[in-house]
Amino acid sequence: MRKRNPFLYFGKKTAVFLLSVLILSIVVFYVARLAPGDPLISYYGDRTEKMSPKEREWAMEKLGLNEPIHVQYVKWLGNAFHGNFGISFKYKQDVLEVISGRIVNTLLLGGIGFLFIFVGSLLVGIFCAWNEERWIDRILCKLGTISSCIPEFWFSIVLILIFAVTLRILPSSGAYSTGKAGDIWDRIRHLILPLTIVILEHLWYYAYMIRNKLLEEVRAEYVLLAKSKGVKKKNILFKHCLRNVMPAYLSIMAIAVPHVLGGTFVVESVFSYPGIGALSYESARYHDYNLLMLLCIMSGILVIFCNMLSQIINEHIDPRMKANEVTEMSEVTES
Repeated sequence: MRKRNPFLYFGKKTAVFLLSVLILSIVVFYVARLAPGDPLISYYGDRTEKMSPKEREWAMEKLGLNEPIHVQYVKWLGNAFHGNFGISFKYKQDVLEVISGRIVNTLLLGGIGFLFIFVGSLLVGIFCAWNEERWIDRILCKLGTISSCIPEFWFSIVLILIFAVTLRILPSSGAYSTGKAGDIWDRIRHLILPLTIVILEHLWYYAYMIRNKLLEEVRAEYVLLAKSKGVKKKNILFKHCLRNVMPAYLSIMAIAVPHVLGGTFVVESVFSYPGIGALSYESARYHDYNLLMLLCIMSGILVIFCNMLSQIINEHIDPRMKANEVTEMSEVTES
């Protein structure tokens, strides 16, 4: 079998990545501008209703919205290549400055949540597989199924009513109290409720995958052979089954990044947490085109990158996928 050319392989991946981002930008640009609504309201507010036709035309020209959509896109794309993504209609600032003030909060919430989900689902999955069909496994399976089926917004409201309204021990919104941006404990208190929702809504989904994959391995022929030779259950599960499952789990978690991020966006909106999710909602609501474009591109890049990373991991896990890729590369070079 001919070896895969790494330059051709990664060159193909890069080309697919760039083409996907380009198509995404075109779709988002056109959909945003063809959606019903008046973008001038985002910039000028209530004054828009009192504008004369001549003033509206001047305002549209000032914001670059009076030209055909394809011309607007070409100009936007040219400016984007130079790092200029325009100004936010709502905030009257460069969109990069607006996002830079929020992205840290989202990375903090999403990053910590992802780590807890990654480690927690692995531990819970192993624990359930070890105690298969016992009472603790059945209870965890039922509780996990219930928690993963509860809508995030409803679960968030319940926690706010209990811990913020009734008990008054945790804040119900924001990333920190006024004047306490540098207070670590205050930030932790504001993270507890939204972080709890992010973890509970995703933890069991991936824990259940680990549980099932481990149980599939436990029933494999090589495990039966190891048991017949007197190998302990602990050694079989951790030294053999878990080792075989981990590559697939890493691939699953690569795809999980945008999944967890999407859940984080919903939680941010409910808890009025000043992150990228709440900002995305505002940009869509107020037709803040430039801000919406950059946020969609950033989210799209993350999704595309994670999917491609998962595909690369799978190709290294499954020799059949790798063989097919080598065959395709060989046909390309020969042609």
